[in-house]
Amino acid sequence: MSKTAVAADLEKLSFEEALSELEKIVRQLETGSGDLNTSIGAYERGMALKKHCEGKLKEAQGRIEKITVAEGGKVTTEAFKLSE
Repeated sequence: MSKTAVAADLEKLSFEEALSELEKIVRQLETGSGDLNTSIGAYERGMALKKHCEGKLKEAQGRIEKITVAEGGKVTTEAFKLSE
């Protein structure tokens, strides 16, 4: 499968689907089942899934807003900062 096909395949996955697949790969690698080439392929797929999940989380964070109420009762929103 080409890199373009792999990227298109990943884009179809929701965060939850990608995370579930990533968890399966981690369990597989932890048990040491499979030959070296299979393990390398699983590792590469896992890294792509990790990157996809991080992108989905960053995208979600950008859409979240913090609602604040000023002293006069005025309600405003501002971008959510992860450090809060």
